Amino acid sequence: MKWSWRIGRVGGVDLRVHATFIILLAWLALAYYRDVGTAAGAARGVLFTLTLFASVVLHELGHALAARRVGVATRDITLLPIGGVARLENIPDKPKQELGIALAGPAVTLVIIIALVVVLRGLSLPLTPPTSAIARGGAAAFLAQLMWVNVSLLVFNLLPAFPMDGGRVLRAGLALRQDHRRATETAARIGRAFALVFGVIGLFYNPFLMLIALFVWLGAAAESSALQERSALGGVTVDRLMIRDVRTLAPSDTLDAALRHVLAGFQHDFPVVDAERVVGVLTRAALLTGLAKRGPQSPVSESMDASFRTADPREPVERAVARLRESRCPALPVLSDGRLCGVLTAENVAEFVTIDAALRASVAHAAR
Repeated sequence: MKWSWRIGRVGGVDLRVHATFIILLAWLALAYYRDVGTAAGAARGVLFTLTLFASVVLHELGHALAARRVGVATRDITLLPIGGVARLENIPDKPKQELGIALAGPAVTLVIIIALVVVLRGLSLPLTPPTSAIARGGAAAFLAQLMWVNVSLLVFNLLPAFPMDGGRVLRAGLALRQDHRRATETAARIGRAFALVFGVIGLFYNPFLMLIALFVWLGAAAESSALQERSALGGVTVDRLMIRDVRTLAPSDTLDAALRHVLAGFQHDFPVVDAERVVGVLTRAALLTGLAKRGPQSPVSESMDASFRTADPREPVERAVARLRESRCPALPVLSDGRLCGVLTAENVAEFVTIDAALRASVAHAAR
């Protein structure tokens, strides 16, 4: 995720924080300071927010550990103003496994709530929500408010608004009775309906709900698109999607020559080949940067990306696409026995998925 930084590693999973979360903390500190007028009050408010997000991290780690038990790795956990996001390598095909992963996070939150109840009871402190603000109250208000906010998060997360936890539970339940594609489409429609409800309520009562509505809407759309892509690419190898008619450059070619190739055709990214061996990729962005900094007569070798990834024409295209998205290079040279035989680009993959969706829709329409 762009504009996020790694701040640690927990249980083998990278923990990242997004820039918007830092902005949230700064805004809360200012809000608490304006409320109580003291730096100590502002610090208590920010500490409460950090403690709450520690609960969110534990919630996401619950998902990650449950996923690990069924062989699914977690790439990272990113803290956002709306909570945490655990990025899994893939969603398991078996609905029962997805159900276990989806319920693991809420189960951790429930354990946190129970632990806070035990602590409050053990200290003879009231369980009722505090009447004073966190920035003004003491330990009792802090712990009680933390407990009730976790209760709210638990209930809210279990709403069947895909892709929230409750929505994933809904999809897993639907997938037990129908195919995964239809289950995802149904859950996504319900998720978008919830997003509209959140948006309307947020418009009149709580603007924060509008942010959640946007997250749910975009998340549901992204999950639906991802499933469409997996369905289209399943069983397809790289050689079926790669571009075979590829223009290459030599390291000694000038950027002006590369620019002429761009203007003469549709290719924007060029493999750089030296003695039949790919030594780099000159991307469109690198070409423009090189032209601005070094001039049109500078050699391609000074602007090319030498840390590129490659693909094999016989491998599943899904694996190659994953590498393509992880790398910063928009083109993946395809090598057969060490020699260039094509290029795989995100545009080609997207075009293939779009055509597949149109063909599926045509078949479905004809079957009616």
